[in-house]
Amino acid sequence: MTIIKPLLVAVLLASSFAAHAKYNGEDRGKPMLPAQVNAKWQAECSGCHMVYPPGLLPAASWKKLMTGLDKHFGVDASVAAADQAEITAFLVANPSNRWTATTAPLRTTEGEWFKAKHGGIKAEVWSRAAVKSKSNCTACHTGAEKGVFDEHNIRIPN
Repeated sequence: MTIIKPLLVAVLLASSFAAHAKYNGEDRGKPMLPAQVNAKWQAECSGCHMVYPPGLLPAASWKKLMTGLDKHFGVDASVAAADQAEITAFLVANPSNRWTATTAPLRTTEGEWFKAKHGGIKAEVWSRAAVKSKSNCTACHTGAEKGVFDEHNIRIPN
């Protein structure tokens, strides 16, 4: 029995790490950029806004978002079909693994992670000229462009 218990713990830990490795875009619920990023995703999305890490939304949300690029938040963000397929595949391969929502929101600001981390921020902060909106991550998160959203790299503009 003394040998079986450590062996069982080792097997459980290994399976836990293997399951987590499937979602390399997230670390314990914190959205991060995956180890391997997609050049087309970076080029196409950064033309209008920061590239949101795939770990900010579940796969269903990325699929929904990518099939509606012609009406992307009021703008036609259509790309070539091959590029759309490649970007979608990248996003869907690296989604958030911490969602429990049954819907697929299109906005990262509608997600559980965002709401948990930003729920105490007053409405006047979001309307400041330097912030503009909840979706402007780079206004406060100095490492957002690199997928770093930790609490140690925050600068809230006046």
